[in-house]
Amino acid sequence: MERSLAPDRLATLVGDFPRSPAYRGLRQALQELIGDGRIPLGTRLPSERAVTRALGVSRNTVTRAYADLVAAGFATARQGAGTYATVPIDRRRAHDHALHSVDSAQTAEGVIDLNCAAGAATPGVAAAYARAMEALPAYLASDGYLPSGLPALRARVAAGYTQRGLPTMPEQIVITTGALSATAILARALTRPGDRVMIESPVYSNAIEALRLGGGRLVSAPLADALGDEGWDLAAIEATLRQTAPRIAYLIPDFQNPTGFLMDDAQRARYAAALHATRTVAIVDETLQSTGLSDAAMPAPFASHAPGTYTVGSASKLCWGGLRVGWIRAPREAVDRLIAARVQMDLGSSLFDQLVVTEMLDADDVLCARREQLRQRRDALAGALRDHLPDWRFRLPEGGMSLWVRMPHGSATQLAVDAERHGVMLAPGPVFSVEGGADQWLRIPFARPEEQLVQAVRVMAETWSARPHDAGTSPRRGTRLIA
Repeated sequence: MERSLAPDRLATLVGDFPRSPAYRGLRQALQELIGDGRIPLGTRLPSERAVTRALGVSRNTVTRAYADLVAAGFATARQGAGTYATVPIDRRRAHDHALHSVDSAQTAEGVIDLNCAAGAATPGVAAAYARAMEALPAYLASDGYLPSGLPALRARVAAGYTQRGLPTMPEQIVITTGALSATAILARALTRPGDRVMIESPVYSNAIEALRLGGGRLVSAPLADALGDEGWDLAAIEATLRQTAPRIAYLIPDFQNPTGFLMDDAQRARYAAALHATRTVAIVDETLQSTGLSDAAMPAPFASHAPGTYTVGSASKLCWGGLRVGWIRAPREAVDRLIAARVQMDLGSSLFDQLVVTEMLDADDVLCARREQLRQRRDALAGALRDHLPDWRFRLPEGGMSLWVRMPHGSATQLAVDAERHGVMLAPGPVFSVEGGADQWLRIPFARPEEQLVQAVRVMAETWSARPHDAGTSPRRGTRLIA
């Protein structure tokens, strides 16, 4: 089903755009909205006549703005059908070239890899491995295959949800080989090839691929202004749900990756109601839920507002990426279906790793120390950006593991190419967009030690000052691990 943008909605989005001359200001406003994903790609723009009325400008102004938008590659005109949002082809290629196959251990010595929002193991992981080794012999007489997961870990994960105000039985938990595996299992179990899947934009890049490999037709739902406070553009999300009726929706309400937004309880309730109205099933990624860096109380789990929700969690962000253990919390009646989908991919997660995670989830002091470490690194990165790149803009998130940073102009894709030559690997905005928008944005994780983060910003500042700011985009070369 085709998506269209109402004239009054366009007027709200462009706001008080520059009018000297008006056609240029309108074109720039629309280009920014499309490039950042706030007007999703493939959306039909209102007719020139409708925009003329909504904005109070001349027909010639709108005609020229649309023509310039098409010439810049941010729209395409279809004879007799209208004008549709798109992005230049080189930005779409940035996503295709960026991601998945290189082990971060292969990164050259001295290179600071800021592709991955993950760092070294949390202090205490080694001790947890030792305790798990002591517990392992009791399981060696079994075959070791546990498609639903280690009972002790399922019980511990279920207890965690119950403590957060969401009553959960161990039978509702399926342990998986990481959160990405959990997402892939859900995509396989809940969709058929060709089903529409709504996904936030920008969003965690590997989720895009996991849902796409499940056969889903991805429909992007834009977030609001990433430098504002609203987070989710709920009016646009409601319109997208009505117009596309997706089978499932993938969302990250807890310190959204990459923006860091935290969805409050009122937003969760409204979002859940919109999903219910279109019978859309929610897949909620809570991978970063435990990375809160302030003392403020967390909102209730999204599933409290939408009982049919499938929730994904993971131990990798607070513990260690080498622990490939995640989980799904599902409606009890759906668990057998998930296990049937899971065994088509693997027969179970590492039993030993599950023992380690069971130990780690009880180590509250260790996890608190990890959060304090992340808080210090976040503040160090933010301070370095303010000192060395004062024109760059970002929100300071209250959790998560990265900053979503906007350059004042130019291409983040090209900057990433240039910075890599100087030993800093970056993930530009198009990597986090379904079809390649957000090319003035960078995701910069703060999982690395403070001195590396400060050094990386210095390199970025030197690279930024040395390059022409009107340079065109260029796809990233090679493949990199994004986490």
